Amino acid sequence: MSTTADTATGTLVERFGLKAIVEACLVVEEGVAGTKDVDVGMMAGAGILPGPLSRADEQGLDAVLEALERAETEWGPSFEAPALLRRLVAQGRLGKKAGQGFFPYPRPDEGQSRETVLLETRGDVAIVWLNRPPANPLSPQVIRELSELWGEIDGEVRAVVFASSNIFTFSAGADIKEFTKMDPAKEGAALLEAGHGLMRAMERSSTVTIASVNSLAFGGGCELAMACDFRMAAESATFGQPEINLGIIPGFGGTQRLPRLVGEAKALEMNLVGDPIDAGEALRVGLVNQVVPDHELFDTALAWARKLARQAPIAVEQIKSVSHQADLDDGLRTEAHGFATAFGSEDAKEGIGAFLGKRQPSFKGK
Repeated sequence: MSTTADTATGTLVERFGLKAIVEACLVVEEGVAGTKDVDVGMMAGAGILPGPLSRADEQGLDAVLEALERAETEWGPSFEAPALLRRLVAQGRLGKKAGQGFFPYPRPDEGQSRETVLLETRGDVAIVWLNRPPANPLSPQVIRELSELWGEIDGEVRAVVFASSNIFTFSAGADIKEFTKMDPAKEGAALLEAGHGLMRAMERSSTVTIASVNSLAFGGGCELAMACDFRMAAESATFGQPEINLGIIPGFGGTQRLPRLVGEAKALEMNLVGDPIDAGEALRVGLVNQVVPDHELFDTALAWARKLARQAPIAVEQIKSVSHQADLDDGLRTEAHGFATAFGSEDAKEGIGAFLGKRQPSFKGK
């Protein structure tokens, strides 16, 4: 009797789990919600931990697909595997074991697992994973470890993607509890100096940086994203500078970079009102370069990184350094100097030769 009951219970659990994955995929396919919102909704609203898509990633999407194909044969067409699941499996995005499924998963290089950040390299591209869930706050330790890590990879890789290791936040900003323990004139000033040093080093480097913003990017998290050369956003991402609500102001460049990206009026609104904006609004005002479905974000950021990694490093560095001059005449003079530097490089000879020879260039950064 108990064996029969156990079998029935196992069948019920399996059917319920597989059906949850089917319905979760269909909700994403139909544009009702993104992958993050599906899992967060099921965790918060139905108490299902982990969410169905995260659970599928844990199981392996190839294994889930096989289970659904068997279920369709045994239990009918309502268990037909969704197109989204089939596509991910065909792309090799098999879940956690592959580093990406419905969500991305860090696979740090050996010896590159710091307490708050992880480093993963894929050829000329590096992924810096913010890894202090759930908020990924920009604490003094995070700034220190990011600065150390940047010193190791700057110039050693061609492009860097900054990403979050969890679905809840890209970075919720500064660690307020840590701030309350600081002497503003000493530790506070040192933290700001370290943060500014890191972000200016990123902007001045020949290494291209891309923020892969999957969720909340508030305060210092938004400022870190703005210090990157490009920003990719998931549809469920939100951006904001809420410091005004605490009686303080942005400290990692929010009053300076935000106006350069979205214009003075919108920046003043975001900094003084403190309300967040969604990904669509961020794209409209110029804060982000592209908005994609949640499950396509990491692949999109990697595609940008791989393309940019093939560009000539000297030309990249010169374009980054000469752009955004306040005065046009000064900017033109700076551009002329940058052009001469790039034009006299071996990369320029290679690029021109490749164009004339109708082949792909191979830039060496010389």
